Amino acid sequence: MNLIGLTGGIGSGKTTVASIFNTLGIPVYDSDFRAKHLMNSEADIKEQIITLFGKEAYTPANELNRHYIASRVFSDQTQLEQLNAIVHPAVYKDLLAWSKEHNQVSSPYLIQESAILFEENLTRRLNAIILVVAPEELRIERTMSRDNVTRDEVLKRIKLQWPDEKKIPASDYVIYNDGERPLIDQARDIDLMIRSGIS
Repeated sequence: MNLIGLTGGIGSGKTTVASIFNTLGIPVYDSDFRAKHLMNSEADIKEQIITLFGKEAYTPANELNRHYIASRVFSDQTQLEQLNAIVHPAVYKDLLAWSKEHNQVSSPYLIQESAILFEENLTRRLNAIILVVAPEELRIERTMSRDNVTRDEVLKRIKLQWPDEKKIPASDYVIYNDGERPLIDQARDIDLMIRSGIS
């Protein structure tokens, strides 16, 4: 499995970049989306989450109470680590199963999109890393609008992630989402470089 990591801080625009790679014919595994699906559908995971956070972890409709979980883990590093210890092994198992599906097997490479590849030491299984960066103020504005959260809540999340200055030297490719350089052109160039490195 030729697996390329796609990461970036909250609000950096990595999901937009992921959609561009998908348009270029590259399958993208959305770790955050799949993690939420597993937390809503897998009985053993749900049981562990309820044990950790209490019954409030799920709504009366039996859906993950994302706002409640976020309020707990983004103010308590220990609980964040405990949640990750529950979810990450399940996500990796799901990723392996996904990689063996027909479309993925025939692709020159695959992308795993995840916000915390560096923070959770998930880079060891990757062949290369694409980092998306954006000005912090722009990231804050995007996240506040997207998630309907306060500035302080966004800053708490940012503090839990590595700063770009630390991630850039550890990345193979960097995409700048600053509104000045077209994302499509940057993604296409990286796609060509990865493909040429394979052939």
